[in-house]
Amino acid sequence: MTAPLRKPREIERLVNGMPTSDGAGVKLLRVLTQDLQRRLDPFLMLDYFHSDNPDDYLAGFPDHPHRGFETVTYMLAGRMRHRDSVGNEGLLGPGGVQWMTTARGLVHSELPEQQDGLMQGFQLWVNLPGKHKMGEPGYRDIPAEEIPLLHTAAGVTVKVIAGEVEGVQGAVQKLDTEPLYLDLHLPAGSRFEQALPEDFNGFVYVYQGVALLGTRAQPVQEKQMGILENRAGHDGVLIAAGAESVRLLLIAGKPLREPIAQWGPFVMNTREEVMQAVEDFNAGRL
Repeated sequence: MTAPLRKPREIERLVNGMPTSDGAGVKLLRVLTQDLQRRLDPFLMLDYFHSDNPDDYLAGFPDHPHRGFETVTYMLAGRMRHRDSVGNEGLLGPGGVQWMTTARGLVHSELPEQQDGLMQGFQLWVNLPGKHKMGEPGYRDIPAEEIPLLHTAAGVTVKVIAGEVEGVQGAVQKLDTEPLYLDLHLPAGSRFEQALPEDFNGFVYVYQGVALLGTRAQPVQEKQMGILENRAGHDGVLIAAGAESVRLLLIAGKPLREPIAQWGPFVMNTREEVMQAVEDFNAGRL
């Protein structure tokens, strides 16, 4: 058991996602938008997709380039086939995660491998420090059965995608940003505490039910993101469920505190580096 929190963080503000489409017309909810990148450093974007209408997702995400960051795709339901320009290929199924480091660049595609049914999941973008932006690209496909599960004494189920909870190491560990990525299922009336370093940026995203955050039990509604305040001496997050169960993501990480220069799928430190990425892509060098 971990020690109880002394001062849990409260919610700084609530964010409602922006409906949009990406790829070849996939409908999704963009939750973490570009104007929040500095506030939530090292996280650059979070998309949520949830539809049982094939017209919303069947076209998928055909070939597109990336450079300078990591993409984390987490499937709750449905199947997605991944391919990239360096020869990697995998099938991401329900409960699975793909953690891709784009680094100096690759061309990538994500295409649904189903004709109907529910397609539900998330894609998170995590920035890379400048010293690694031009490193070797790589990725891991992590099937659901390889992601550690923790069941707390309060009955909370914790899927530890990255980071650590009560001594349980997540499937992914990263030194520079030290990300914590948890999928939490809280039964009605339960609560969950997680320690966070006070300099980490963090947020929750509720995808089913209503979560109650902090000592004020501030409600975070379904399809809302709650940004956790940063305040000296506050050592973690307290999450509770009311009369109904709740499912949510808890994501936090160590800020890089580096300049962010972004043009679409390229995230670098300077405008010149972004222009070079565009030139490299146009010349077929990714």
